[in-house]
Amino acid sequence: MKKVFGILVLMSLVIFGVAQKDTTSKNIKKVKTPEITFENLVYDYGQIHQGDNGECEFVFKNTGKADLILTNCRASCGCTVPTWPKDPIAPGKKAIIKVKYNTQRIGEINKNITVESNAVNDRVMLKITGKVQPKPVEAAPENTNSSVRSDN
Repeated sequence: MKKVFGILVLMSLVIFGVAQKDTTSKNIKKVKTPEITFENLVYDYGQIHQGDNGECEFVFKNTGKADLILTNCRASCGCTVPTWPKDPIAPGKKAIIKVKYNTQRIGEINKNITVESNAVNDRVMLKITGKVQPKPVEAAPENTNSSVRSDN
């Protein structure tokens, strides 16, 4: 008799636990949340020269059902500086994250920008790539002034 009672109690707890889990997952789906969707996750500068414009833009949209707030954008290196909107982005609206890379640094570009927000996908990794080549050497202009004066 004790065995049967114990089994019934155990089964009741299992059934109650499964029922609670299903109810919780249904409630989560009803919550309105923002979602951030980028047009592109990677920007490729290609081959650029030292001192060229190192600015690029990442366009994104709030595809969720609540206001999107970007809490932080940070680059993997101090040579890359992101600028992001501080105001909430309404559902369905687009905005831009601007990134400036210091093109005085010669060599490969392979930097990450981490975007943090209140979205369901709360961390998104953006990437910039390319190669900075040395600035072409400019030849010195020839001296075309052939009228040299001599006072002899």
